[in-house]
Amino acid sequence: MNPRKKVDLKLIIIGALGVGKTSLLHQYVHKTFSEDYQTTLGASILSKIIIMEGTTLKLQIWDTGGQERFRSMVSTFYKGSDGCILAFDVTDLESFEALEMWRGDVLAKTIPMEQSYPIVVLGNKVDLADRQVPHEVAQSWCKEKNIPYFEVSAKSNFNVVQAFEMLASRALSRYRSILDNYLTDSIKLSPEHQSQRQCC
Repeated sequence: MNPRKKVDLKLIIIGALGVGKTSLLHQYVHKTFSEDYQTTLGASILSKIIIMEGTTLKLQIWDTGGQERFRSMVSTFYKGSDGCILAFDVTDLESFEALEMWRGDVLAKTIPMEQSYPIVVLGNKVDLADRQVPHEVAQSWCKEKNIPYFEVSAKSNFNVVQAFEMLASRALSRYRSILDNYLTDSIKLSPEHQSQRQCC
């Protein structure tokens, strides 16, 4: 079977407590919104299958708790992930200021290819009036780090699909590039291996 035709990707969504990570995920996967989600303790997982670039993607999306006391446990879920959504609340300046810490944490604990590790930043709750983080400030932070930025609303479903699928697309590209490198390395090894056998 062609490995490009069906791909499993593990994505994680991280950020401070109360920024709407669970709401974003449920909106993307189930097209539902509730004001009453329980605080996520540790992590919960939702899956969604999409077709992208002729490939069936099974997205396993890990929704992680944002409480400080769970941070060391949450960071164990980063291992083996193919991409990450960093979420903050545009009405909560502290949640935006915490992005640097969350980004550093995930890059420190993923495999050492952080330059190609896909991250997308989501500024959630743009439907609310009491905004504290100007669009330009968030955009500038992301531009400096070469990370795509989306303003979203889990409540109204504004930009949610586009944001998740941008991450899925980047994660798929990275997966293919790792696969191509692996196959290329395997091919390079074969002739040397054969010549050694002939010497014996």
